Amino acid sequence: MQFKQRRELKRTKIEIIPMIDTIFFLLVFFMLSSLALVKLNGLPVNLPKAATATKQQANDLTITIDKNRQIYVNKEPVTPAGLGAALLAKAGGPNVDLSTASVVINADLTVPHGLVVSCIDGARQAGISRFAIATAPEDESAGN
Repeated sequence: MQFKQRRELKRTKIEIIPMIDTIFFLLVFFMLSSLALVKLNGLPVNLPKAATATKQQANDLTITIDKNRQIYVNKEPVTPAGLGAALLAKAGGPNVDLSTASVVINADLTVPHGLVVSCIDGARQAGISRFAIATAPEDESAGN
């Protein structure tokens, strides 16, 4: 009588390379999705270029003036007369001390200087005294 020979069992291996690929994919996915969570209060406009332009930290108050000379406070349209009231509302109400608040002015390249100055004046009437003008960095190849 012949007995069947037992098959030799292969030892199982855990393949680590696909696991590393999957973990790397998840890491990249979460890194890229966290970059999309940056808080932007301004609207996209064609900013003037400056050689000394630096990236500013997120700010609670942003005045954007687009190429059609429409004024926005944190993406909400306002009139030049209502700019101070809109800044007070965005800052937290009339009882808030705005002497330490700062405003980023995000004006399109084609906006007249007088309109930017009138927006600064409207913000000063609301009690804000610190301003930053948003610029885009110059191309490094254009400067050489």
